[in-house]
Amino acid sequence: MGIYSTAPFLGPVTGPIIGGFLGKAAGWRWILGFLGALTGFFWILGCLLVPETYAVVLLRNRAKKLSKITGKVYMSRKDAEIGEVSVQSALGTALSRPWILLVKEPIVLLLSLYMAIIYGTLYLFFAAFPIVYQQHRGWDQAIGSLPFLGLLIGMIVAIIYLIPENKRYIRIVERNDGLAPPEARLLPALVGSIPLPIGLFWFAWTNGPEIHWLASVAAGIPFGFGMVLVFLSVMNYLVDAYTIFAASVLGANTFLRSLFGAVFPIIATYMYNNLGIHWASTILAFLSLACVPFPFLFYRYGSKIRQKCVYAAEAAAHMKGLQHDDGGESSQN
Repeated sequence: MGIYSTAPFLGPVTGPIIGGFLGKAAGWRWILGFLGALTGFFWILGCLLVPETYAVVLLRNRAKKLSKITGKVYMSRKDAEIGEVSVQSALGTALSRPWILLVKEPIVLLLSLYMAIIYGTLYLFFAAFPIVYQQHRGWDQAIGSLPFLGLLIGMIVAIIYLIPENKRYIRIVERNDGLAPPEARLLPALVGSIPLPIGLFWFAWTNGPEIHWLASVAAGIPFGFGMVLVFLSVMNYLVDAYTIFAASVLGANTFLRSLFGAVFPIIATYMYNNLGIHWASTILAFLSLACVPFPFLFYRYGSKIRQKCVYAAEAAAHMKGLQHDDGGESSQN
């Protein structure tokens, strides 16, 4: 999960650096060719090596295999309870449920909005950094991409921080008989939410050409650190809080942050040209600052809020049922 959550940030941070030097040396066509070859390679690799992991599908396939071998009719427990679902019904649910969750579940809405602002800010830097470093400082395309290294350093520090943090979470799981409360996932977000606005305010008022470039580049370290911690922590929290609806929750989350990631770079040029490099960056800092209370709110009151949310409550009841069944089987054995 950590690798999955960090990947959307590693690409945008390392991509401009690679693209900057490759574009300067060989032209923009080679950038597109390199991307095409790289994505094609990993697509083939994924098709060949990535196994199916969804429990419902695995049980359904196992039941079909047993039915074929024995001649008897086997069915997974979930399929027996729900019955056969048509393709049309499944497609309708898959397309509608993410929107329902985004609108009706405050946990999904607020945390997805927080992640979308962070994601959009990262993508806004694609347009902001060339203005700050190439237009105002006169750097070329290749050197102008190197400030992304500040973000990369912060991300690496965050990954190192998460190693002992993961051990802490494992201890919580062991103390709770293998099922920790989802709010236990939010501690890294509490830590990471603070450096995010600090890094953005820092960048906003040190990015002028009259101040040494190292000051503004170093501002990317706390931002990159907080970005990974918040993103990973919130992603894990949403999955643990919604379990059986996790795919729909992540779909809603991905839509909203992708929307912000598409819009923010478009408005970046207008913001930085009209407001200036200081105040345009300050707006981003205030947006991040406004979201700081979100992880603290759900860390403190998340359990009560989940009980009042329809889908979160249903997911919690489902997990309790599974835990009860496992406990019953263990006692019989």
